[in-house]
Amino acid sequence: MIVGAARRRLPFLLPALAVGSLGLALCGQGLWIHAKAALAQVLLERAFDQSLRQGGAPVRPWSWADTWPTARIAFPRQGERVIALDGASGQALAFGPGHVAGTPKAGDRGTAVYAAHRDTHFAVLAKVRPGDPILVERADGKVARFEVTGARVVRWDASGVDPRAPGRGLALATCWPLDAKVSGPMRYVVWARPVETSLTLSDLNDRKGMTTLTR
Repeated sequence: MIVGAARRRLPFLLPALAVGSLGLALCGQGLWIHAKAALAQVLLERAFDQSLRQGGAPVRPWSWADTWPTARIAFPRQGERVIALDGASGQALAFGPGHVAGTPKAGDRGTAVYAAHRDTHFAVLAKVRPGDPILVERADGKVARFEVTGARVVRWDASGVDPRAPGRGLALATCWPLDAKVSGPMRYVVWARPVETSLTLSDLNDRKGMTTLTR
């Protein structure tokens, strides 16, 4: 009787098991994506520090990499930082934010643009508010400090970002909505203006959440 009841329930159990297995697979994939992103940042930190010691010379984080770290972006109020890579190709963005080609380096004339995934390296943008400081340490040792002025939701092909705009601005872009699981045409762009700073490279040697950068 028990065997017969189990057989009758089998057609209903199989779809549930399939859905459960798919859910586990997706969870596993999600965990792998985050683990890969975190591990890559460790290797990128090492390569970036080596690049600093070499005066900004490109240092590949692993032998087969087709990109290299160009900047360290710090969010002092949130206690977070990420290493950004040269270029914003899909492959590069799997490991860290990308410095969008054709835009100036942070602190140079124009608007420097960095892009990253919303669920990994730029998840921090959900916690960024107007007035927050953002610091960008370049591979050549220069440090540019910015203050967040606001954020906008825009279409990917109508972002309003002009890399040749007057001033020395910063734009950080990721996909919108921030909690979505599928890609779409909308982007979330955080804007920041430059502010004067007396910080030097030695100020960045404090690795305790980079708290000294807010002073």
